Amino acid sequence: MTQPSQDRISTATRTIAAPAATIFELIADPSRQPEWDGNDNLAQAAPGQRVHGVGDVFRMTITKGLDRDNHVVEFEEGRRIAWRPSEPGKPQPGHLWRWELRPLDDTHTEVTHTYDWTQLHDAAREERARWTTSERLAASLEKLAAASESA
Repeated sequence: MTQPSQDRISTATRTIAAPAATIFELIADPSRQPEWDGNDNLAQAAPGQRVHGVGDVFRMTITKGLDRDNHVVEFEEGRRIAWRPSEPGKPQPGHLWRWELRPLDDTHTEVTHTYDWTQLHDAAREERARWTTSERLAASLEKLAAASESA
C-alpha cells in the first residue's frame, strides 16, 4: 500500500548563528559535506565540485563505498540548493535532498533541510528512505551549525 505523500517528506529547521553565505558555502561544496552529515551516509567527495547552478552534477562516495551522482535540480545562490542522487550512469530513483536558507539578520540564518521521497520508485530503497527521519536531518543541522559558527 502506498503511503500518503506527507509520510514521505522529512524536514528539520533551526537557526544558525552564521551568515547565509558562510553556511551556503559548506552546503554547495560537496567535499565539505561529510564533515557535517548527521545521516552517517557520506564518506567523501573530491574537491573542486562546488555547485553553481541547476544541471550541475557532483559525485559523492557514500559510507558503503559506492559512488552517487547528485543532479542539482534547484539552485539559488546563497538561498536554496536541491539535488537528486543516482548511481552513476543510471536513472534517478526519485528522492530529493533540499537545503533552504533564510537570513534573519547579518549573523543569523534559518536553515531548513528536507528529504523528499514522494517520487521514489525503487522499492529496494524504501527502507533506507524511511530511516531518514526529521531527527537525522536535525543531526545534520546541528553539525552544520557547529561548522558554520566556527568558520
